[in-house]
Amino acid sequence: MSEKVAVKKRKITNSGYSHHGASRNKPSLMQWISSSKSPHEDISQNVKLLRERSRDLYAGGGPLGRGAIDRLALNSIGSGLKLNVRIDGELLGFTDEAEARKWSAKVEAEFDYWASSKNASYTGEFNFYELQALAFKAILLDGECLALLTDAKTSSNYDLSVMLIEADRLQTPTFLYGSKMIDEGVELDETGRPIAYYIANRNPYAELPNQPLIKFTRIPVNGENSGRRNLLHLFNPERINQHRGVPFLSPVIESLKQLGRYTDAELMAAVIGGMYALFFEHEPRESDSLMEEDYASEEGYGEVPGLEGISLAQMNGAIMDLPEGVKPSSVAPNRPNSSFQAFVEALVRQIGGCLGIPSELLFLHFTASYSASRGALLEAWKLFRYWREWFSVNFCQPVYEEFFTEAVLKGKISAPGYFSDDMRRKLFTWASWTGPSQGQLDPVKEVNASILRVENGFSTYQRETGELTGEDFDLNVKALMREREILRQVQPLDQQGASD
Repeated sequence: MSEKVAVKKRKITNSGYSHHGASRNKPSLMQWISSSKSPHEDISQNVKLLRERSRDLYAGGGPLGRGAIDRLALNSIGSGLKLNVRIDGELLGFTDEAEARKWSAKVEAEFDYWASSKNASYTGEFNFYELQALAFKAILLDGECLALLTDAKTSSNYDLSVMLIEADRLQTPTFLYGSKMIDEGVELDETGRPIAYYIANRNPYAELPNQPLIKFTRIPVNGENSGRRNLLHLFNPERINQHRGVPFLSPVIESLKQLGRYTDAELMAAVIGGMYALFFEHEPRESDSLMEEDYASEEGYGEVPGLEGISLAQMNGAIMDLPEGVKPSSVAPNRPNSSFQAFVEALVRQIGGCLGIPSELLFLHFTASYSASRGALLEAWKLFRYWREWFSVNFCQPVYEEFFTEAVLKGKISAPGYFSDDMRRKLFTWASWTGPSQGQLDPVKEVNASILRVENGFSTYQRETGELTGEDFDLNVKALMREREILRQVQPLDQQGASD
């Protein structure tokens, strides 16, 4: 019997992680209160407060909050990603590469005609490139953004327009609570797959007068007849079965707010420390019997006794008239704090490490060596490229495919077999999206490195052109040929011979 008891005791002995991160006995972990439930409880029910605090930090509630979002948006999207058609002419049946390039140029021109027009947005306020910047900033700031693909029926050659919807408008109507499986406005089927979204006709928190009553519209993910996408729900999930997005600053909201409070306190202490208090001690006079309110009752409000015509409002410091027998003592404010910069830099390095943005970029201040600065930029560009690829796949490409479908239907673009074969449809809409270039700390070194990569087959002219300048290699070659022909016509004959 005793042996069996001993065996049972051995079975419940701690092992593995229970000695370490999962220990409930170590003093360092006993006070660690943690709990985790489904993404609905952990994320969806908290996104409203996270959005409010994220917006407050961006508006100035904490230093670097706005800078972190703007740095990521500027380098990942900039003024908008540009379409580069990348089709396989042989697979699509083009006679030669020249014909494929001509077709690609035609598609890019048609798309740019629509994308550069204000008709690309439902409200007529933004073109497609401006919509990209606005949508991406909303994703970082609010954690998510919705894009409704609509037919605006404008005077343009194309009817497609994009309506951006702020995350606040995605909510569960009160009359539907308990009737369907809805995760904060996202209706799910039995397997947990999103099938519809409930969108309010306006922001529920708006206080502008004479607004319409709040009504909700159920928008299916896909059209019932066409099967095409109606709505893009743009957010970068961090957990499986997550249906609402988390603001980019969420992991560091507390740190940024505390850093803001510390900075404000140090700034105020430095301001106060820069003021000197002036003390006057004198023998009692009859005028000393006047009450303080007597000084404030006349035009000479706040005048300094003994210094006629000078008020406290005109002085940087306080002027105090001391009673007899009271001796003043000076106070050394010790401001600015000598350790302020080192402390802030250490904290910002932690914040940058969490967000994936080096502190040099958050500060916009490079003081290290070329190698260290370049290493920081390379790490940052891994993040920028990731977000650029994610955004192009989830927003730019779906919108482009909708545009392409309309262009084929209207006869603007020829794409044989587009509607009959899914593979051909994919091949016809194969594209890449280019954005802002990385820039160079030492242009000579980095251009030479690009030349070596191309010469040894590690890269292409097109890719290196995009990386260095954000331009298109094919367009550059055409422009260079045209410019050289112009120079050939204007150069003197002797210089032409030399150049030949």
